[in-house]
Amino acid sequence: MKRVVIVGVGFGGLRAAMALAGKGMEVVLLDRQNYHLFQPLLYQVATASLEQESIAYPIRAMVRRWEGVNFRLAEVCGVDLENRRLSIPGDFIEYDYLVLAAGSITNFFGMESVERNAYDLKKLDHAVDLRNQVLGSFERAARESDPARRRALLTFVIVGGGPTGVEFAGALAELDRFVLTKDYPELQAIAPRVILVEAMDRLLAAFPAELQEYTLEKLKRMGVEVMLNTRVSGAEPERVFLHDGTVIPAHTLFWSAGVRVAPLADSIPVPKKSAGRIPVEPDLSLAGHPEVFVVGDLAYLEQDGKPLPMVASVAMQEGDYAGKAILARYLDKQFPPFRFHDKGSMATIGRSAAVATAYGKNYSGFLAWLVWLGLHLYYLIGFRNRLLVLLNWSYYYILYERQIRLITREGEGGSCE
Repeated sequence: MKRVVIVGVGFGGLRAAMALAGKGMEVVLLDRQNYHLFQPLLYQVATASLEQESIAYPIRAMVRRWEGVNFRLAEVCGVDLENRRLSIPGDFIEYDYLVLAAGSITNFFGMESVERNAYDLKKLDHAVDLRNQVLGSFERAARESDPARRRALLTFVIVGGGPTGVEFAGALAELDRFVLTKDYPELQAIAPRVILVEAMDRLLAAFPAELQEYTLEKLKRMGVEVMLNTRVSGAEPERVFLHDGTVIPAHTLFWSAGVRVAPLADSIPVPKKSAGRIPVEPDLSLAGHPEVFVVGDLAYLEQDGKPLPMVASVAMQEGDYAGKAILARYLDKQFPPFRFHDKGSMATIGRSAAVATAYGKNYSGFLAWLVWLGLHLYYLIGFRNRLLVLLNWSYYYILYERQIRLITREGEGGSCE
């Protein structure tokens, strides 16, 4: 029996496994986490809208219904292409076919001071850390006597005007306005600052100009300070430095200005493209190694003269294709080259406000927001998770309340030592 090893249980890896389940092959899923994480909603964990468990689903509970698919909790340390095996701590795993879907990590572009002092959102614990930081800043500000320091504690700098930055900025502004100002009456005289910094001259660069303008105006009406054509050059625990010499006193810096491929890509001995991505053949296979497929953020493939973006929709289609291409190769059948079918993009800005493109048309406002809600519920894995997320969203929409305002790190109230 041929063995297919899939590295990574993100959107691409899961789609590949689903395509191969029950097809007479041994499929082994490898990941260093035992759950699939729905990353598009991580920012809602960070802004106290959702519990972390509601956007994660255990892999073993999922694959036990998939014939021929098994899961192993392990981190892949390297890939031996010549001997067709993967190295994991204390062992090796051999493969006949390999799907690399290890995803990406945050790209700080070599700025060590930013990497040390900024928060990002790529893992579940990152979202919890950021939630602790936001809520903890309000607690510290409530007992701070120095006005300047209190102001800095209530200043939140968000870097990156893509969907993640926009969604986090909007959610944080609503959290401050509708919830935390009521929790902290002693801070009502000071309005928290949410600052969104973008290096380009527009937000949501991949969206049409009409939706970019809508997003900018909506964020401004929500109280978000948007700084375009601005770059962050460095950071300290209580200050953020801009390229023009401006210093923003702030205790919280969130970075969503770029991603690069997971470190596993470094073990693949091929020339890399931008962000460390691995160039692939039209069928997503690795040049010289037709048994190896690269999908999702790891893969670099140009279509219509442009590289495919590092987004979930691309990863899902590539993962599904890789699984079917492996099956076709196993059955000695021909399979057409991969082609991404763009069904559109969307981003939510805040309550009853979102932007979306679909099939050449642009949508904004309440309708786009409803579509955003529906699609995110649809792609969440597990009935319990969908139900919990829907209940939380409904509760917040009706009552303007968020119940998950938990600070889970110790020391926010000071220490007796």
